Amino acid sequence: MTTPTSGFDFDREVDRTRTASLKWEKYGNRDIMPLWVADTDFLSPPAVREALHERVDHGVFGYTLPPRAFVEEILGYLEGRFHWEVDPEWIVWLPGLVSGISVACRACAQPGESVLTSTPIYPPFLTCPVAMERELQTALLTQVDGRWTYDWDAFEAAIDASTRLYLFCSPHNPCGRIWESHELERMAAICARHDLVICSDEIHCDLLLDDRIHRPTATLSNEIAARTVTLMAPSKTYNIAGLGCSYAIIPDAGLRRRYQRAAAMIVPHVNALGFTAGLAAYRDGGPWLEAQLQYLREGRDLIETTIAGIDGVSVAHVEGTYLAFLDCRELGIEHPARYFEEFGLGFQAGRDFGLPGFVRWNFGTTHARLKEALERFERGCAALR
Repeated sequence: MTTPTSGFDFDREVDRTRTASLKWEKYGNRDIMPLWVADTDFLSPPAVREALHERVDHGVFGYTLPPRAFVEEILGYLEGRFHWEVDPEWIVWLPGLVSGISVACRACAQPGESVLTSTPIYPPFLTCPVAMERELQTALLTQVDGRWTYDWDAFEAAIDASTRLYLFCSPHNPCGRIWESHELERMAAICARHDLVICSDEIHCDLLLDDRIHRPTATLSNEIAARTVTLMAPSKTYNIAGLGCSYAIIPDAGLRRRYQRAAAMIVPHVNALGFTAGLAAYRDGGPWLEAQLQYLREGRDLIETTIAGIDGVSVAHVEGTYLAFLDCRELGIEHPARYFEEFGLGFQAGRDFGLPGFVRWNFGTTHARLKEALERFERGCAALR
């Protein structure tokens, strides 16, 4: 099903066993397809692999500064794709988004103060505040006409005098939403009214499956930019998460200093190969990305069409990411992720995202594997009838 003119083979089956893959090692030798953690089974772009070979052939791997060419690529990428003019001083380098979330919790709230997020949500949004000894507050998203959105009254009611930070995900993991401008503006206005900092995880901002535009939260206004920490990375887009290269964009100098102080002596630097891969991805990965998006759209459509024909299961339309969040509550099973393991499917439990009864399905794999997974899923559902 790969687009014939793409020149990239996303149907190629890559054996990831015996590579210490977090995703593939979870189930050991059991016949369970790993569809949980958010990396894909695709070869990274040829330009990335070629750049890494060249860097490895150089043979010296000492302490590394951010390459100037990479900074320039990021600035051009942000301006070209999002019409966002960023000063290079605003960039704070990170080895990963999870550490970036933890640093935001440390920088923006004191022990005993509160961090708010909206569930269901990427699990570190729930665990990082607690690990940093901050109080966790949550507000449940809702569905309107089958589409995830905010319950605005519940969102604002969750904020109290102790709340200092809102952890936001855009595009949303696991719900697959690309937020509309009016939703962003209303969320940001509430945060401004209560003087909250917004930590906006935008790591999936290139994985847009519909004809939609991603708008970085910090571009809403100068006032919102001054209270926003934007987290980005090439890792999900180009399947290089294992190389650890991410960054925060923090326009406000005072907030940036707080963030840098919270990270100092704790958060490690980005490694040489991470910089190399990130630069090559932004500079030369465009054609590969466009081909990948078409492949993911086809996979998304296959899942949604199949699920629509299964009683007791539903899935909201996935606008972005390669993650589908399936509502299995009507199947009448307490732990659906555990149940479907019996049919050879390794999903991530909705409980991890703050919403039991759901499972998250990573469809960033070959269409052949996806079709086999759907057949197993149908067998698992049929066994309950």
